[in-house]
Amino acid sequence: MNSIRLRSLSHLFLTLFLTFAAVGRSSAQTVGAAPAVSKEGVVPGATAAAAPAAAAGTTTGDAAAIAAGDALFKGNCAQCHAINDVVVGPALAGIAKRRPISWLIPWIKNSSKMVASGDEYAVKIYNQYQKQQMPSFQLSDAEITSIISYVTAEEGKTAGAPGAATGITPKDGTETPGVADATASSSTIDLLLIILVVVLIVMVVTLVIIANIMKDVLRGRKDLDGRDVEQIEQRFDFAKLYKSPVVRGLAVGIFALVVLYESVQGVMAIGLTQGYQPTQPIAFSHKLHAGEHEINCAYCHTSVYKSKSANIPSANICMNCHSQIKTESPEIKKIYRAIERKQPIQWVRIHNIPDLAYFNHSQHTQVGGIECQTCHGPIQNMEVVYQYSALTMGWCINCHRETPLNTKGNGYYNNLVKLHNTANGAAPFTVSSNGGTECSKCHY
Repeated sequence: MNSIRLRSLSHLFLTLFLTFAAVGRSSAQTVGAAPAVSKEGVVPGATAAAAPAAAAGTTTGDAAAIAAGDALFKGNCAQCHAINDVVVGPALAGIAKRRPISWLIPWIKNSSKMVASGDEYAVKIYNQYQKQQMPSFQLSDAEITSIISYVTAEEGKTAGAPGAATGITPKDGTETPGVADATASSSTIDLLLIILVVVLIVMVVTLVIIANIMKDVLRGRKDLDGRDVEQIEQRFDFAKLYKSPVVRGLAVGIFALVVLYESVQGVMAIGLTQGYQPTQPIAFSHKLHAGEHEINCAYCHTSVYKSKSANIPSANICMNCHSQIKTESPEIKKIYRAIERKQPIQWVRIHNIPDLAYFNHSQHTQVGGIECQTCHGPIQNMEVVYQYSALTMGWCINCHRETPLNTKGNGYYNNLVKLHNTANGAAPFTVSSNGGTECSKCHY
């Protein structure tokens, strides 16, 4: 009978263990939960233009400017930033106090360029957030100003009582009390959960040891009946579990689902080469040339602003410098050998777009004013170049939906903009508004 009581006691401890674990996990999720951040993409017409009242470089409390900033923030910034909380990037509360507008505008337009220029604060932010490169945004000065106006208005509403967490990182790099308190609270909860789990594990191990000792004691008694002896000598039969139809069915089902999932993922990934980083015949460093020496992309890729393709530089362009610089380098000697043999250097192409899709570099760089980093990522930081963006149809379409067209001073767009504004109000005139998502634009 004692063995039966022991078995009930073990069940009780197991129940307590599972209950404590569930309660601890629920408490941690409740206390440490971060505000939800919308992951929805921007649809055509969902982003409002900056209000005229928000003059470029001057924040304003005008309701129209704040409303425009709200839409622009949600369409461009909310995936990585919150007002008072750190998401992917820093919290934005107090941003207008930490940095002047004249610094924020070029930072938002092209943070990669500012990091490459060696700006002290830009480099500090870049390193502080695990070198996560913020994408470039094709926003006007007025639109950026309206976003900052919205952030300034929201921080006043949501900051709460003095001492509330603000998520502001001061210019000196120290965290504010609110952020420190939130971090400390989260660490305390994690520590308590670890202690609870360790205590429960010790209790379970102790219970098992006690159970084995009691079994040894009971085996020495002679007044036990057959049922007690059967309970004491009972062993878990793994062979029986393995042969169970239910277990075998579950194993087969899980295996089939895993195979199906991997097959679907493999099929969906056909043609996607994001992250592709081949070894080139010559170890050319973009980090050294475009980053440290700040050589303009167009110096080597001479046709990027005037042709459909951004050409691979010929050996004579390399020789403009390397006929005098590092002439004894083993890598430079490879260029000399190619010239002597009158053979092109067999560079490995990295960025490939299917022949069924038409893409024109000059239309994007010259007409659209798109920076190289927008598609190619922080190329100035790459020792070995890799494909940064997905370059899928969906990726291109999203860009066309979200990127406003610069129509100022171009009479071609006057009537189109008027018709667009009549039908869509304050929504920006994007590439999509100009027919940039029609099939025939890229497939014909």
